[in-house]
Amino acid sequence: MSLSAAEDDSRSEIHIPADIDWHMLDKSKFFFLGAALFSGVSAALYPIVVLKTRQQVSSAQISCSKMSLSIMRYEGLRGFYRGFGTSLMGTIPARALYMGVLEVTKSSVGTATVRLGFSDTTATAIASAAAGLNSAMAAQLVWTPIDVVSQRLMVQGYNNSNSCKNAISNVHSCRYKNGLDAFRKILYADGPRGLYRGFGISILTYAPSNAVWWTSYSLAHKLIWGGIGCSMGKKDETGVIDGSGFKPDSRAVVAVQGLSAAMASGVSALITMPLDTIKTRLQVLDGEDNGVRRPMTVLQTIRNLVKEGGLSACYRGLGPRWASMSMSATTMITTYEFLKRLSAKSQDSLSS
Repeated sequence: MSLSAAEDDSRSEIHIPADIDWHMLDKSKFFFLGAALFSGVSAALYPIVVLKTRQQVSSAQISCSKMSLSIMRYEGLRGFYRGFGTSLMGTIPARALYMGVLEVTKSSVGTATVRLGFSDTTATAIASAAAGLNSAMAAQLVWTPIDVVSQRLMVQGYNNSNSCKNAISNVHSCRYKNGLDAFRKILYADGPRGLYRGFGISILTYAPSNAVWWTSYSLAHKLIWGGIGCSMGKKDETGVIDGSGFKPDSRAVVAVQGLSAAMASGVSALITMPLDTIKTRLQVLDGEDNGVRRPMTVLQTIRNLVKEGGLSACYRGLGPRWASMSMSATTMITTYEFLKRLSAKSQDSLSS
């Protein structure tokens, strides 16, 4: 069972290239090339993540353009890449774990649901949701500590800019030289719990988000190919659409994958944005109790957000997050499918 099983109904009409399943991959090539390709994707999209994070922790509404100009003026290009080294070092193992769990779960659950008698579309939706859920939960074991460190580095220079002065009133006061220094100081001050601050809310954010994303993606993929089949096909004498003559090239396949990813990202971003804002604030901001700075609770974080702007405050950074998710998902899924084809075993290896 694979991601493209959702298109089985239209395969008789459109000759879509066959998907590559887990057992067909050269695992060493898959993970090595994956680390290189996704590192490049992360570097290209990182500035948007910085903007999103700073908007989420800000106590006032600041536009993306104003914040971008402020970062460039007071921090330079380097300001858009605060914490990137730490993020990149964590992305490699987290992404490898994510992809491995994703493919294994998708293949095993998909095969099981088909055997239970579910239709191809239903089986694909169930397998995609389960794979997204499991892979996100597994990756958070690695990603949460990296997220805590990198996000603190992202906002460290925020209050240095006059245009954003005091925009964050309760950001953690400790100064960090680099990711390793931040890791050491957080561990010393708060213990392992400090590195896993917001772990629960991260699971509640990313696990449903991934489940929604992969399910939406598989269904959007099927819907788009079905629409293309209807528009390209011709009706025969019995009124049945025959699209057997249409063979999409690689550009068409990539375009459909990208459009499906963007549609899925829009759905996922809207549903999970409040949880992502709460998670970011839990990981970055502190509260005060009788003059003593302490990690904030979920309830305190929600109360502060409501006080600052109600429900709209939970959606600060929605624009950058939506853009980041859409671009990340589009590049991720096209890179991911390209990676799978690069890592596919030869026919001789599969038959032996």
